[in-house]
Amino acid sequence: MTAPADPGGVFVLDGRELPFAAGETLMQAARRAGVYIPHLCFHERLGQSGACRLCVVRVDGDFAAACTTAAHDGARVDNRTDELDARRRMLLQMLFVEGNHFCPSCEKSGQCLLQATAYEMGMLGPRFEEFYPHRPVDASHPDYWLDLNRCILCKLCVRASHEIDGKGVFAIGGHGIGSHLLVNSPSGRLGDSTFEADDFAAGVCPVGALLPKRRGFVVPIGARRYDLAPVSAPPPPAPQAQD
Repeated sequence: MTAPADPGGVFVLDGRELPFAAGETLMQAARRAGVYIPHLCFHERLGQSGACRLCVVRVDGDFAAACTTAAHDGARVDNRTDELDARRRMLLQMLFVEGNHFCPSCEKSGQCLLQATAYEMGMLGPRFEEFYPHRPVDASHPDYWLDLNRCILCKLCVRASHEIDGKGVFAIGGHGIGSHLLVNSPSGRLGDSTFEADDFAAGVCPVGALLPKRRGFVVPIGARRYDLAPVSAPPPPAPQAQD
């Protein structure tokens, strides 16, 4: 039998008391309070994953993923410590060298969660030897293109397509360093799948792996979200509908 969810209470995050509601994870409670915990694979509308490991914190001294760990009353949580940020910085450095991430020429620059988190963690350059893998670009879909060079295997598109779109367009195949994103179609190409431009999965990629066609650089570099404020800053308010 699973333990019942904590009915709610208060935990301490980096010395600050944060309230939580019954069933909330540490990540959910922190975000509701406007407190930043680094992450790449978390999304409010999707189930728990814990794939990226950037949100790992210390809970009463033990390591735990904030996006999958339930908040409990009286917990003492360390988040932005030198030790944890150093671990996050190393994970980010691994992600950058494992793929082909050329930020200055990427359409996602300034709106890329990987890039913004690297800046937040103080990553100045690659620490490890770069792999420069040979990965295909799939431009078979009329409205979107898929660039596997930029995929970080966060599984957001996989989960969105399964959980919200009900299609299962994407999946992860392989093991270890051979893990890669798969498209569920007879040919393995996006254009032969049931993927559509208005799918929820179309808008969840945190990097530049899945992008719409014919809309490049609509928002100029320098005016994008993470150009204007760090990733740890509260998100800008949603635009108001015009009468």
